[in-house]
Amino acid sequence: MAEITRQELIKALISAGSRPRLAGVDLSALDLRRLDLEGGNLRGANLQAANMQETILRSVNLTGANLTVALMAYADLNAANMTVANLTGANLQGARLTNANLTGAVLNGANLQGATLKGANVTNVKFDEQTVWPDGATGAAGNPANYTA
Repeated sequence: MAEITRQELIKALISAGSRPRLAGVDLSALDLRRLDLEGGNLRGANLQAANMQETILRSVNLTGANLTVALMAYADLNAANMTVANLTGANLQGARLTNANLTGAVLNGANLQGATLKGANVTNVKFDEQTVWPDGATGAAGNPANYTA
């Protein structure tokens, strides 16, 4: 369970102004829907099972973050740094991952159907046969590099 409530998080974000600093914080299972976390530092944060549908995460540092089974449908992750993030079972349906850095990210069982990966760095991305790609292909039937052009 999360260390803080949604209400406490919103108050902290308002008082902090721009670029929230939440590195290493336990935000698991927290409702973060439609919040604006642009430019924030969530490096190593625990966001397991967090609801981040339609959340603005542009240019956010999610390096090494735990995003297993996170709900991130239609989230804006443009230019986000998601290096070695664990996205196992995450729902990224319709998410905007343009220019995101996904180097070494784990996408086992992730749903990326309808997501935009244009310009994304997908070097050494890990995936399995349950991974659903933007065009609906699954597993090895899709190649991450095919979706970045």
